[in-house]
Amino acid sequence: MYGSRRSFLAGATAGLITPDPGTSRPAGPLTPPAQGRIPVAFVMGPQATMIDFAGPWEVFQDVMGPERGASHDEQMPFRLFTVGETTDPLRVTGGMQVVPDFTFEEAPPPRVVVIPAHQGTPGTVGWIRRAAAGADLTMSVCTGAFHLAKTGLLDGKTATTHHEFLDRFARQFPAVRVERGVRFVEHERVATAAGLSSGIDLALRVVERYFGRGTALRTAAYMEYDGRGWIV
Repeated sequence: MYGSRRSFLAGATAGLITPDPGTSRPAGPLTPPAQGRIPVAFVMGPQATMIDFAGPWEVFQDVMGPERGASHDEQMPFRLFTVGETTDPLRVTGGMQVVPDFTFEEAPPPRVVVIPAHQGTPGTVGWIRRAAAGADLTMSVCTGAFHLAKTGLLDGKTATTHHEFLDRFARQFPAVRVERGVRFVEHERVATAAGLSSGIDLALRVVERYFGRGTALRTAAYMEYDGRGWIV
């Protein structure tokens, strides 16, 4: 692997959220466009960790909203694409080859940015900072949090990363307060997932913020995903 508001495990009843003392409340809803899809950019670089981007990708691609229209295309609310320094093929973990859809200079403006663990390139941090300025949410998975923190967008906030890198993250970014033992940490416009499979939980939480818990539950059920770490 390279590279507020915290998530609380399910435990609330009757739809009430009961945070632990001293913790922040969950972030509020996100507003989807009335028409058209929500563009989601996945930041790619050498040795990107497979599940860090493939897990959230699966979540977003499986969301369907029957109320959004009659056709299958209208019911699919997210449009996913990859972005990198170049569009040259790159190797991710396990040896798979990925060809980014767009360069940083050519990418359309996203409303959601997903940053997996990967080896950053010279333009990575600058592009994330620019894209985040117009995005609804910028989220990292695993040590993708290091790239996000380098933008300054986490300064003064809480964040998390893979448990093996928490101490290093805390030393490198003293302006960020590290949360330990959580699946993810969310603020209104930035969020960080602990690592690997926790990116699935954070992506489901993003779906809930856009479309409600029922849609997120249907998505998880379609995926045969039994985890409840995304329920806040």
